[in-house]
Amino acid sequence: MAVDYAVIVLYLAGMLAMGWWGMRRAKSKSDFLVAGRRLGPAMYSGTMAAIVLGGASTIGGVGLGYQYGLSGAWMVFTIGLGLLALSIFFSARIARLRVYTVSEMLDLRYGGSAGIISGIVMWAYTLMLAVTSTIAYATIFDVLFGLDRTLSIVLGGVIVVAYSALGGMWSITLTDMVQFVVKTIGVLLLLLPIAVIRAGGFAEMRAQLPDDYFAPLGIGGQTVFTYVLIYSFGMLIGQDIWQRVFTARGDRVARLGGTAAGTYCLVYALAGAVIGTAAKVLYPHLGSPDDAFATIVRDALPVGLRGLVLAAALSAVMSTSSGALIACATVANNDIWARVKRIAELRGRGRDQDRNEAQDQDQGQEHDEVRGNRAFILLMGVGVIAIAIVLNDVVEALTLAYNVLVGGLLVPILGGLLWKRGTGAGALAAIAVGGLTVVGLMTALGVLANEPIYYGLLASLLTYVLVSLATKPTDAAVLAAWRERLAGAPEQEAPAPPPVGAAAGTSGDTGR
Repeated sequence: MAVDYAVIVLYLAGMLAMGWWGMRRAKSKSDFLVAGRRLGPAMYSGTMAAIVLGGASTIGGVGLGYQYGLSGAWMVFTIGLGLLALSIFFSARIARLRVYTVSEMLDLRYGGSAGIISGIVMWAYTLMLAVTSTIAYATIFDVLFGLDRTLSIVLGGVIVVAYSALGGMWSITLTDMVQFVVKTIGVLLLLLPIAVIRAGGFAEMRAQLPDDYFAPLGIGGQTVFTYVLIYSFGMLIGQDIWQRVFTARGDRVARLGGTAAGTYCLVYALAGAVIGTAAKVLYPHLGSPDDAFATIVRDALPVGLRGLVLAAALSAVMSTSSGALIACATVANNDIWARVKRIAELRGRGRDQDRNEAQDQDQGQEHDEVRGNRAFILLMGVGVIAIAIVLNDVVEALTLAYNVLVGGLLVPILGGLLWKRGTGAGALAAIAVGGLTVVGLMTALGVLANEPIYYGLLASLLTYVLVSLATKPTDAAVLAAWRERLAGAPEQEAPAPPPVGAAAGTSGDTGR
């Protein structure tokens, strides 16, 4: 294993070197949070594919293939479908907004009335996503080095936090490109053909396994429908995904690069299911389906290549973890802490005067912005590592995160993009009712039940429509400014967030 260890160590050292190099390019808030909004199609598509295909897509995707056969591809397949829908229908408009967070988009659309609550929901989602990715380090480092679970989490977490904090999105973009290449070589070009050959080819696989393993809906139609609701819709509204859209240098890059990344996800989904199906032929009695990936890598690959494929799994985990971490820190700093700080500043002072002063200060304090966001990455990173150490069930944590995100925020976000009659009051009510419905039903029926997301979305949609129709329409000036931004009107940056409790429906509350 010495050669395999050397490959892994060199890979980890390379990630830290990329982080150091990225630090030299992160000179402003825009550089640090969205890579200066200047990624071209090749780098954009590679990094987008890297963040959406994490440990669950790689290790979990192979495990689903082991358990259900080719239909095990559906989980990752729905991720790809969601990314395709985002890229084709929404990415150009999202990129033109030139904001940093989903909550800033809601502020622009609804006149500053929904940002703080949506920020808390989005922060909880990105935090749990980062935690679940960090827990996956334990599995991989245990296979690689036989390390203790806690030590594995700390080791992997420190590396991700280090390169993310050094250069922000630039460092993460550079490391994600390396991780994308490593995953492509390790999983698609090496492990996939070798696994099929070791299993005797597709004819032998069909002869050895039940017909259900090759049925398109062998995993169950209801399961596929739930995957669509959770993962496809989750791709449309997640801060970690939107923050990558913000890095595109133009509409065309966001649309075409994202479409390429979504197509890559579909291929990756099928590859994982085929590898898992081959593993079922080779090892029919594994203790857990999630052991299939590590087992087939250990037994089927020669020295050196084994290290590269394990590095590919590590790449998948690290790309998702770093993307979720910077998203979590961005929301915590820009959507929550900035608003709390602004409340303190506004006490006893004129609101409009204070806003003007804050905007003037922002223009001359880019370095302080970078330093502040770097500090939040370090703070959130420590919290993620601590939670990962005490949390065990990755599937439940990830399901909880996606259910709350989709149940609470899908309707207000898509409603804001598609329905001009939607109001801030309707958005706030939909977030509260949808989120509480999901949490309540998960408490009553179990985190993994299908019903919470079904009824949570329905409750959110009905609440959004009824409350929006029953309240005063959004101010015309707010909608006009929103349409101008969607059309690509020049704007320096997103306006400073309004204070909590600011009245909705007035043009002054947009901060414009």
